[in-house]
Amino acid sequence: MENVVKPIDDKDLSKSWVSSSRFLFYVTIFCLLAFVVGCSSLLFTKRWKGIGEPDVPKSTQYNPTYTTDK
Repeated sequence: MENVVKPIDDKDLSKSWVSSSRFLFYVTIFCLLAFVVGCSSLLFTKRWKGIGEPDVPKSTQYNPTYTTDK
C-alpha cells in the first residue's frame, strides 16, 4: 500500500482556518465601512439647512437679552 496524500482545498472555508478568518475580517471591514458611509449620508441629508434663524428663546442665546416686566 502506498501513502496517498490528499490535497486540502484552500478555498473551502470549512477546511482552512486562515482563509476563513481573512474572509470574515474583510466582511467585517466592509460592513463597518458601509455603516459609517450610511450614517454620514443620513446626517448629510437630514442636516439643518440654515434658512432663516431657528426659534431659540431670547434667554438662551449667546448674548441673552432679558426683558423686565414692571
